[in-house]
Formats: sequence, structure tokens, C-alpha cells
Amino acid sequence: MFNQETYIRRRSELKRLVGNGIVILFGNNEAPANYPANSYAPMRQDSSFLYYFGQHRDGLVGVIDIDQDTEMLFGDDIDVEDIVWMGYTPSVADLAAEVGITKTAPMKELTTYVQRQTANGKTVHFLPPYRFDTKIQIMDLLGIHPSQQKESASLTLIKAVVKMRATKEPQEIEAIERACEVGYAMHTTAQLLIRPGVTERFIGGQVDGIARSLAQGVSFATIFTQHGEIMHGCPSDARLEAGRLALCDAGCELDDYCSDNTRTMPVTGKFDQRQLEIYSIVEACHDYVLEVAKPGVKYADVHFAVCRLMTNRLKELGLMKGDTEEAVRAGAHAMFLPHGLGHMMGMDVHDMEGLGQIYVGFDEETRPNLEQFGTNCLRMGRRLEEGFVVTDEPGIYFIPALIDDWKASGHCKDFLNFDKLETYKDFGGIRIEDDILITADGCRFLGKSRIPYHPKELEAFMENNNQTIH
Repeated sequence: MFNQETYIRRRSELKRLVGNGIVILFGNNEAPANYPANSYAPMRQDSSFLYYFGQHRDGLVGVIDIDQDTEMLFGDDIDVEDIVWMGYTPSVADLAAEVGITKTAPMKELTTYVQRQTANGKTVHFLPPYRFDTKIQIMDLLGIHPSQQKESASLTLIKAVVKMRATKEPQEIEAIERACEVGYAMHTTAQLLIRPGVTERFIGGQVDGIARSLAQGVSFATIFTQHGEIMHGCPSDARLEAGRLALCDAGCELDDYCSDNTRTMPVTGKFDQRQLEIYSIVEACHDYVLEVAKPGVKYADVHFAVCRLMTNRLKELGLMKGDTEEAVRAGAHAMFLPHGLGHMMGMDVHDMEGLGQIYVGFDEETRPNLEQFGTNCLRMGRRLEEGFVVTDEPGIYFIPALIDDWKASGHCKDFLNFDKLETYKDFGGIRIEDDILITADGCRFLGKSRIPYHPKELEAFMENNNQTIH
């Protein structure tokens, strides 16, 4: 938690931005894994509830009455049986006081409260729900069926929350920096363990263990795979093979803020020539972002600047051909980069994505292109502002099914050398990712320690591998 004044100030600003009515922010409940008493741990609080109310306990709902300038925290105090199993938990009144709220009530009174407000004609603002128990609670409170709740959510509230959470406060940036330090430990652990014969699952488990040991846990399900061409490749029982590349995309959550990094390593600790040629292109694209990303620049423009650089370099290898501008305009680069350059990051690894990407990564000026393959996966396109935190994660992937599909249909045949592509079907994929902060005059990487990624540096780091596998 931050200090009490932080949450008082945030709620005050939210009132100003929303203007009228009541705001209901639902905290999360425990999520059962396979039966009620066996839940996922630790309990993950809703990020927007955390942002404005700061408490991690389950079973809480925060209400802000903008017209009356009052705030309440609804929730039930735990009883002695809960204390026996879970230990002492402060009362709801004590939790409320910690974040500057004086009014509380048991959960059973929330329905009466909301009915009274709606009877008086007040607008009820809520965010799009993503958990089924919250959807049921909204249906009970407001009579809105779960299938209609996404459309019924308050656009005014969504835009207000996005505006506030998108620009990170100094204390939030410090929290992300701390998470990035744990991310460094996670990725360097993986780099020191990689060698032929070790299973993907073993290294993925070690990476997860670092996150659970030094932080709250992972910020998303760890990706560790020799099939880097699969965007979300989960660790399997496959053993690492000499001559292959291993991709690790992992991050942690610490003090409610996330890290998100990706590194791609040669299993033997040394790149072969073909791997180094492709890797150096991704490396150049990754570093180029530091030159062009700054306040006032659209991140979509940064994305396409990277795509043009990638296209030019792939043309040098004979994998692409033709006019670069025409190739990028046609989406030919998406054969190799079928996703966007990055996304916002903060309390959520894809920050606020549950509120609707069109409101988070785009705005009235910058709209998504949902028609073109690859470009339709661009999560962040709007103009950058000082205080934004975004990921920088270019990649080059050789996806056999995609190569076959485009070759059969002749899609972008004027810009792709399909004969050369055939020889890369066994390559896999490469991605390099870091988290960047938009500063007053440019941007910088977050995290005091840089996870090795320049080829010589990475190879030298892996060469010092003295880890013992048990």
C-alpha cells in the first residue's frame, strides 16, 4: 500500500473526472481452484479496486457517491472460525480508515444502498466485470444480465480510470523498478540453467520459483519453450536440444506492480551464424525504440518504424523483397511479426486490458486497424505521454503453418521469398522484450539491472554457467 493521502487524492480526482452519480468498484473474492476450500493463492485483488481503495482482502466493495462527496467500504468482518484458520484480519472499519474512509457497512446492506440510489435517479457507474461471481453480484444489484454487462459498463468511468492509471506516479515507477529487479533474477536464472538435456518444465519451474520467493508471484503464466514461433508456448516435458533456441517470456508481480521481459538464448550457449543473423535484426529493432519513442509520438508509428527496419534487414537476407513501404503497407512483415510492438504495463501486465483495449491503447485520434493480419494485434497505438510505461518487444518468428498458408494463397508474394522461407521452417522464433518509461524528452528502460541480451554479452554470461541440475 501507498500512504493514505494517495488514495484520498485518487478518489477525489476520480470524482472530478466522472462528474456525477455513484461509482461502484468491486474487489475480488477468493477463486476456487477445484473446490471451494482449495483456492488459488495468493488472492489477486482487482487492480482498479487496489488503485483507489488499496486493500487486498477479499469480499470488499468500494462505493463513491460523487454527488454527496462521500465514500464507503462494504464488506463483512471475519469471525473467530476464520481467524483459527487464517489468522487475525483487521476489521472492515480499520481497513477503511487506513485509506481515509470513515463509512463502512456489511455486504448485505449494499443491495439496499444501491436500490435507494437508483430510486433517486442516480447513475451507477461500474467497470466491465471479468469474474463470474462479480457478474452475478451486478445482476443482483442492478438487474443487468451478465451477457449485457460489458456493454452496460460506464464509458465515463472507463475513460477516467484509464486516464489516471495510464500515467504512472513516481511511487508507481519505483514499484515497477523493484519488480524489474526480480525479473532480472528470473531471467538470469533461466540463462544459467539452459543446456541440452534439461527440460523446459524444469527451467520454467525455477523461473516461477524465483517470482514466488522474491515477489508476490508471476505476473502472467511463464512462457519457456524451444518453439519460440508459438506466441504463448507453455513449458513442456521436452528436453532442450543442441542447435535450438529457447525463448523465455516471464515477469513477476511485486507490491502490486509488474515486470515483463523476454529473452531468447541458444541452448548450447553459442549462436550459429543463421541464428545470429536473425537475432541481430531483432536486437536492432528492440534498441531502435529507444531512439524514436518519446512524448507526442504515436506508438503505432514506432511500431511501423520498427517494421520498416525489420523489412530492410530481412531483404538483405533474401527473405523479403520489393519496396519496403509497399511491403509494410500490405502487411508482409506480419509473416515474421504477427503481433504489436508492445502494450501498456503497470498493475496489470497488459495494463487495464480488461477495460477494453480500444480505450487503453487507442483514443479518438488513433484507431485500431482490425482488418489486416498482424496489425489487428496491435495493443498500443496512441500518442505517448510522459509517465506511460510500455513494453518494447519486437520478434521474428518462422511459423510453418503461416508460411504454408500464405504460400498457397499467394498472399504478399511480391514481398516474400517463399523458397527461402521453406528453409527456415525449423528455426523457431526470437523475441527480445524490456519495459520502458516515457520520460520528458524520450524514454528509458526500467530496472537497474539489464538482463543480458546483446549476443556477445549473453554468450559470455551463459559461458559462466556453473549451476548443478538435480
